[in-house]
Amino acid sequence: MSLSLDATQLDRYSRHVILDDVGPEGQKRLLDARVLVVGAGGLGAPAIQYLAAAGVGTIGIVDDDVVERSNLQRQVIHGDGDVGRKKVDSAAEFVANLNPDVDVERHELRLDAGNARELIADYDVVVDCSDNFATRYVVNDAARIEGVPVSHGAIYKFEGQVTTLSPDGPCYRCLFPEPPEPGTVPDCASTGVLGVLPGTVGCLQATEAVKLIMDVGDPLVGRMLFYDAMDLSFETVPYARNPDCPVCGDEGIDSIEGIDYAAGCQIDAA
Repeated sequence: MSLSLDATQLDRYSRHVILDDVGPEGQKRLLDARVLVVGAGGLGAPAIQYLAAAGVGTIGIVDDDVVERSNLQRQVIHGDGDVGRKKVDSAAEFVANLNPDVDVERHELRLDAGNARELIADYDVVVDCSDNFATRYVVNDAARIEGVPVSHGAIYKFEGQVTTLSPDGPCYRCLFPEPPEPGTVPDCASTGVLGVLPGTVGCLQATEAVKLIMDVGDPLVGRMLFYDAMDLSFETVPYARNPDCPVCGDEGIDSIEGIDYAAGCQIDAA
């Protein structure tokens, strides 16, 4: 792997390069990396912003939505002039203005069982910034089959959670074998969300992705980090791989065909 950085890159990433645990090799790893961000909303916005600033060479963005004015309280890569635009376009323009080293691959679609494996297989890390359980289970299942790590984040009102799903560690279904009943967990449109909360959680997700790319530090594998913005507290809770997990257990699946993610996400026993 060539470690050559041009003069502009040495200047841009100088605070990385002088870190003993990063150096020019770590920065080159970032520039060569491909990261897929699922969702360009509250969590995706800060994740995209800091991944681009760090010099992740290729960022894929999956989102089928458009910018609404109510998004702007927390989705910091979109501005008032972007209202009505496709989020993938607004996000790509933001990244281009921030760091010309970064290529953005726009996927204006909803990630689902029909496209997830093909999309995820083309990237080194997935940052799951989705806002619904069906997509989270699709991401988990497809990424596990394809051997791609996932940085997962979720928020609710004043609280957030982050964990990293490694191909050799426990998966999302080890934590949550089944999603909650429909309607029991309201979204932010009906309950509200503190605007700065997704900034904190999305930055933590980006941090985990950068660590995975550079192979440094101790990622949140088998650990769920809970953040409470009201009293500014963090708590880490360990969790283990379930040998009976239908995805990562001893007899895990090798396909997501036939799983109805719209109706409960259950995996029937073979």
